This record gives sequence, structure tokens and C-alpha cells, in this order.
Amino acid sequence: MPTATTRLADGRTRIFGSLLAMVFLVNLGRVIYAPLLEPFRVTFGASEAAIGLLATLAWIGSASLRLPAGYLLTKIPRHWVVLFAGLVLTASSAFAATAQTLEMLYVGALAMGVASGMYFVAANPLVSELFPSRVGRVIGIHGTSSQLAAVGAPLIVTVYLAITWPIASWRAVFLTISVAALLSTIVLFVTARRTALPDAGTADRRLRSALVSQWRIILTAVACISFVGLVWNGVFNFYVTFLVETRGFTQGRAQLFLTVLFATGVPAFFFTGWIADRVPYLPLLFTIIGAFAGLLFVLTVVESVLGVLLVTAVLGYVVHSLFPAIDTYLLATLPDDSRGSAYALYSGTTMAIQATGSALLGTMIGRGIGFHQAFVIFAVGSVLVLVVLLGLYALGRLPSGHPG
Repeated sequence: MPTATTRLADGRTRIFGSLLAMVFLVNLGRVIYAPLLEPFRVTFGASEAAIGLLATLAWIGSASLRLPAGYLLTKIPRHWVVLFAGLVLTASSAFAATAQTLEMLYVGALAMGVASGMYFVAANPLVSELFPSRVGRVIGIHGTSSQLAAVGAPLIVTVYLAITWPIASWRAVFLTISVAALLSTIVLFVTARRTALPDAGTADRRLRSALVSQWRIILTAVACISFVGLVWNGVFNFYVTFLVETRGFTQGRAQLFLTVLFATGVPAFFFTGWIADRVPYLPLLFTIIGAFAGLLFVLTVVESVLGVLLVTAVLGYVVHSLFPAIDTYLLATLPDDSRGSAYALYSGTTMAIQATGSALLGTMIGRGIGFHQAFVIFAVGSVLVLVVLLGLYALGRLPSGHPG
């Protein structure tokens, strides 16, 4: 007969399973716009610039309400915010499916992005509190499910567009997301009602208190990821253009390499989360930043197709390793009375900075700075950030965290 401890563990495992389904959907809702831009252009007869704004709005939405979501975490349990995010995704994707104008689709994209931002702010602390003895492992698995959405979005769109539906194919994509989000939300609600959830966040009641008490670790995490995240945002958004213009790739081959760039992030989340539970956090983060800077420089000099493929695969693995490593550092180190608030402060700050990456790189290219020169500038900037962090670490000025 199962004991109370076994039933508790089983309940938390079922909740985690529901979260894995939901994180796939919320990230899919954020990334699905990019592969659908051409069908949108045909449907609405709009310009490339007007259509391109859709993908941007999804990411702006993801960044916009993270701090307000963090405030909600000081008032209500984590799972209620996750459930609300699921309902927002359900409603906004259904709204997008019925959009008759591009302006309506803008609203849908923004709202679907908002759902993802609210979800990540609430769900990552919840995941870490469900399994406090293996934070890196579960954060890595959670991130793997999210990354599968990024890799699978183009394939999902291809399959839907290849099928003859009684309604426009892109509308069927959003209807499917809406129905799946509603089902996942219901499953999570039912499971949460039957399970004793952790009460670790009950004392987390003030954003300001979290900032005052945990500003050093928040600032360290922001410093570790913001510039690299900004660079990464620019690199992956312009990766196809970079390969076409500087390596003479066809559009199809360049798109395939972009898929490789994201696909290698799947094992990166899984394995780096496992590693993060077993090694000191900051040296792991420094190693990843250094490797990213080095690979970005190598990308400017490698010429052969095989060489570019290898660098692309390793670059994708390295940069995606940064995300489970930084989340584990924060969520395993922050105390119960400020974990959700401090994570929201970190997340809201870094997302706002990272979102400017493609605009920055686009501006540099528009002003005559070539891709190679821009990437070298970014690599040098990453090294400078690393040097500063290493100096502060050597002086004992950075909170090292508490590895498992």
C-alpha cells in the first residue's frame, strides 16, 4: 500500500508532467509566428515589415509583464499564476485563430507572448520547489521540453500547411494550441487540487524586500546572461541572412543550419541541468560564456560547409547550456522567502535587455558594419564581461551559490 510520502512524490511527478506539456505549448505560442510569416503575408496582403512585427510582438509580450507576474507571486501561490498563464494562452491563441485583420493578429501575438512570460516567471520557481534536492536536473528537463517547441515549430507548420483543412491552415495551428492549452490547464488544476504543494513560497511577499536582500545574486545573474543573451538574440535572428550573405548558402541550406543551431539546445538543457547539480555554479557559467565568445569568433573564420556545420552545432549546444545553468544557480541558491520575487526581478530585467539584440545587430549591419566585424565585436564584448566577472569572483565579491 502506498505511503503518504509515495503519494506526495507521485502527485508532484504528475504536476511536473503537466508543466512539461504546458511549457512546450507556451514556448510554441511564442515561436510559432516566425515560420508562419509567409502565410500571414498571403492572407493579409501586408508588407514584410508589417508581418515581421508579429514575431517581435510575441517576444515583447514575453518580456512585458514578468515583473507584474512576480508581484502576483507575492500574493497568490505559484500554480495559480501558471494556471492563469494557461488560460491566457488558451484565449489568446483562439483569438489569433479568428483574426480577420492584421491588427487583431498583433493583439493575439502580444497576448500569447504575455502568457509565456507569466508562465516562466511562476513555473521555474515552482519546478525548483517541487524537487529541491535536484533543481538542476528538473530545470534541465523542463527547459528541454521548451526547446523541443522551438525545434518543432517549423515542422508543425509544415505539416499543417500540407494538410487540406476546412479552414485556413494557419488558423488550425492556433486552434490546436488553444485546445491543447486548455486541456493542459485543466489537468494541472485537477492534479494540483489533489496534491500537497510545497509551501516554500508562502513567506515571499515583497518584491522590494527580495531586491534589497538578494540584489547581489540578481545582479550577478543579470551580468552573466544579459550581454550574451543580447548577442544570441541578434545571432539567431540573423543567422540565415549571415550564412546566405557571407557563406553563399542557399536559403534552404541556411534554414537547415538554423534548425541545427536550435536542435543542439535540446541535449544542452538536459545534460547541463544534470551537470549544474554537481559542479560549482559560477565556474560553470564562466566556462560557458568563454566558450560562446570563442565559438562566435571561430564562426567568422571557418569557411567549409562541414566546418560551419560543426561550429553551428557546438555553438547551439553551448549557448543553450547557459539557460539551465543560470536558472539552477538562482533557484537553488535563493531562499524560500524571496525566490519567486528575486527570480521575477532577474527575468524581467534580462528579457528586456536581450530583446534588443536583433535590433542592435540590424542597426550595425545597416550602418555598414559587416557580419564578421559585428560578431568579432560581440565576441570581444563577451570576453570583457567575462574578465570583469572573473576579477570579481577572484576577489570574493560574487555570491557563489550552493551547488548540490
